[in-house]
Amino acid sequence: MARALATVLIQLAIFPATILAQTNRYNYDEAKVPPYTIPDALTLANGQPVKDARTWTDIRRPELIAIFEDQVYGKTPILMPEIRYSEVLSDSSALKGKAIRKQVTVYFTPHNDGPQMHILLYLPRDAKGLVPVFLGLNFNGNHTVHADPGILANDVWVRDPASTTKPTKMLHLPPDDRTRGSDSNAWQVEKILSKGYGLATVYYGDIEPDFVGGADKGVRPVLLESTEMEDWSAIGAWAWGLSRAVDYLKTEKAIDARHVALIGHSRLGKAALWAAAQNPRFSLVVSNESGKGGASLLKRGYGETTDHLNDAFPHWFNANYKQYTGHPEKLPIDGNELLGLVAPRPLYVASAEEDRGSDPKGEFLAALDAGRVYKLLGKKGLPVKAMPGVDQPVMADIGYHVRAGKHDVTAFDWDQYLAFADAQWGKRN
Repeated sequence: MARALATVLIQLAIFPATILAQTNRYNYDEAKVPPYTIPDALTLANGQPVKDARTWTDIRRPELIAIFEDQVYGKTPILMPEIRYSEVLSDSSALKGKAIRKQVTVYFTPHNDGPQMHILLYLPRDAKGLVPVFLGLNFNGNHTVHADPGILANDVWVRDPASTTKPTKMLHLPPDDRTRGSDSNAWQVEKILSKGYGLATVYYGDIEPDFVGGADKGVRPVLLESTEMEDWSAIGAWAWGLSRAVDYLKTEKAIDARHVALIGHSRLGKAALWAAAQNPRFSLVVSNESGKGGASLLKRGYGETTDHLNDAFPHWFNANYKQYTGHPEKLPIDGNELLGLVAPRPLYVASAEEDRGSDPKGEFLAALDAGRVYKLLGKKGLPVKAMPGVDQPVMADIGYHVRAGKHDVTAFDWDQYLAFADAQWGKRN
């Protein structure tokens, strides 16, 4: 009961009441989807078609990156701080001897009290050869990923229960130990290790806290002048942090740095897709219900809206994105093009039947259209033309499924992601 209560408290901190108050604005009726046009990833800004891989790589892809930077996520800062790694704790016999567990602090300034993130890394102890790794940000702190008592409980952002102001005051405090292992179902650590893969994760609040006004409490002040803060976004910052995590993974001798799979759920799925679009070192990408502003088609007019995104989560996107409140049809890009930027690397897009806000059909249609870019680059898109039934995954170089249930990450999802990685990279175990 205590753990269930702690989980509820965490989820309330992550998903504000404004979501519940505004979901009635969403359209959940296919008959009311307005006419819309999916932007063409394979048409240049000058109107000319993209007919070959070189034109895509040299011209169209940079065009799309520039549009997403300018209109959606902000331009990633060029400045790179002097980053330091400190291995805080290591255990070669974790999880009853099944795993090697390492915990590393990444410092973004020369000062130990400056912005920093904490990487939790599990590797299978009996691995033969270099280990491919899944990397993802977590919502509630590394200690929630597994009940393992050896996971350090670093500070997390929580709502101040005494605050009566709006927005609610947030505090950076040691977590309630009742939350240890509360998100273990979403991470499936033992399943991942048993298949021969490692898992690396970072609490996203280490990089930038997820609330209005949190920008000056993360990495933005390290990378930007105060006048430039609004030109970036929280999603941009989280994506930047993912790239810094892969910087570290490349230094680990036991890891196969050519095979780092990036996974993200919900808003962190948006961040994962944007990180992968910018960084080719992520060699396989999983978008788990990233929804609108991520894999799904905003122009479809079904599910979550730009109104809600900009009202409830204005810090997720850059200042220019605000002009599309109420006008998604004016967006010069959409989810199909974000997915296309992952090509030619393996891409898996997942939806949930009851996650109507993310618009499962919109996610499928975006993945289907992204297959045109994959085909141009000599890869295979989705092996179907019609949306598959519930719990019926389909896979080629793009994979997709819509799972029974709600907005979440489940064992079923992980079964598909691990099978997809096996199909792309070869089985480990």
